[in-house]
Amino acid sequence: MTFGAVLLAGGESRRMGSDKAAVLFRGKPLWQVQLETLQKLGPKEIFVSARIDPPWRPDDVLFIADVPPSRGPLSGLAASMNRMRTTHLLALAIDMPWMSNNYLEFLYAQVEPGCGVLPKIRDRAEPLAAIYPRQAAIEISKALAGTDFSLQSVTCDLVAVGKLRVVPVAQQKEKFFRNINELSDLRSR
Repeated sequence: MTFGAVLLAGGESRRMGSDKAAVLFRGKPLWQVQLETLQKLGPKEIFVSARIDPPWRPDDVLFIADVPPSRGPLSGLAASMNRMRTTHLLALAIDMPWMSNNYLEFLYAQVEPGCGVLPKIRDRAEPLAAIYPRQAAIEISKALAGTDFSLQSVTCDLVAVGKLRVVPVAQQKEKFFRNINELSDLRSR
């Protein structure tokens, strides 16, 4: 099995008021923090999925345009799955900078041929820090063509057909899934 990775950076950052990717976290912009996290894992390929090619994207990272019209992270995931050359795709949101390499390695150790992993905190799936098998492209494309663009719904379907396996998140690991939507999120943590 091989894996690629996609940094999902297509959000509009409405609550933030400016591009989240440029927000500083521990002295570095979020895009750099998240790309470094992914690079340390050694994926075969790394994509940045966004509405437009971001000016901060390094040359060795491939830009993937969201499938138009953009339907949020579902569009970025669909576009990335259409381009991936690996058996699995690790998706990571740009606004989840507390995620650790060790935890992502823990998740990857649990994938199987044709089946990825979906972290879940209590009853809520965490689809923006999950690993999808290539075979999930069918359900993701079907959702994109429908009217329900929620990754919660899509991942529920993928679990039901055996393409994703739920991995309960231990309480002490929940901190990895915090995200930054407003500048106050940086100060309150």
